[in-house]
Order: sequence, then C-alpha cells, then structure tokens
Amino acid sequence: MTKKSKLTEDSRVGRYEYRVWGEHKKAQKLLSKLATDETTEEIEDCYLIVDDQEWNAKIRNGTLKVKQLVDEERGFERWVSNRHHVADTAPAPFDDLFEEMGLDRPARGKSFSLSKAVAGLAPDAAAKAIVVTKRRTRYRIGSIRAEVTDVNVDSTDEELQTIAIEGDDLDELVALRKKLGLKGSDNVPYHLAIDEES
Repeated sequence: MTKKSKLTEDSRVGRYEYRVWGEHKKAQKLLSKLATDETTEEIEDCYLIVDDQEWNAKIRNGTLKVKQLVDEERGFERWVSNRHHVADTAPAPFDDLFEEMGLDRPARGKSFSLSKAVAGLAPDAAAKAIVVTKRRTRYRIGSIRAEVTDVNVDSTDEELQTIAIEGDDLDELVALRKKLGLKGSDNVPYHLAIDEES
C-alpha cells in the first residue's frame, strides 16, 4: 500500500518498523543476548490522537514530531516524519494545537510545562492529548535497532510493555521477527495502542 501524500519535501522516510505489545519474555531475553550494544533511558512524551490513524504525532522536549504512514510491507510499516519548531510548518490540525499548547514558548525564552500545556487544551481541541512515561532499553543487533519499553499512561496509571524492531533491510527484519517468535503478532504503533487504554 502506498499513500498519496507526504508531510513536506523536507520530511524523512523512516526505517521499517514493527511494534508488538505485551511481555514477550522469551523475545526480551533473546534481544538482550543478541545485542552488541544496550542503553537505557526514561522519557516523557505527549501523543496527540486524531481521527485519522495514519497520523502519529507526539511532543517531546517541546518539539512536535509528526509522522504519516506511507507504506506497509510484509507486516512492517514505514512512516514519513518531520520535526516542527513553529506552527507554520506543521500540517493541520497540528498547527492549531501547536499554538494552543504554546509549544513555541522555549523559543521565545519562556518556560514550557508539558502537563500545563495539556491541562490548558480546550475541551473541543483538535486532538486528544495522552501523556506517557517510557522506561526504555535500546538494543543494537547489526544494522537493526530494537527496544523493550515499559509505558505508563499518565491519565490511567495503566502500564503497558512493547517490543519494537526497526531497520532498512526488510529481509533481516523478517528473519529477526521470526527468531524472536513475534511472527503473526499485530504491528500496532504507539498512538493506537495508548488510545485504546485511555
């Protein structure tokens, strides 16, 4: 499937992505065993959920990242993405949300609070804002990047777990997916999974 529109000419088409939800303990152990590099981090993101599921938008560190689904092949997805620091470059309806949330405050020398920005959204805002905290372990397996992430959905205190693999070589990804025992599991991006829980 090929989508007809892209964000801008400056947008970047990402790697193939495959994300599953649940513990998958065997896959977690195998990822750690296969990895040549492993790092951990904790981050806070705010996802902006709109009716069109082909849009995946999040705010991290005061920057808006918008992704649009452009291709699916062998169960893997590819998204075109762009980071926005001003409302004028963001596609609708994210341009209005950018202004409503005051995402340009740091650029204007003002402090930015994600929780205050979310609380300040009008009840009829163009998107539902869902804040999550991620505790993520990243792995490197050759040219493939992988992650195991615990995700806390702030509005519900629900904790989810996700495993993802991504890379440029589809054959290598398909082989790793099979090795991890994930073949046949649904590929569900962040914004759809957390929307179900909120």
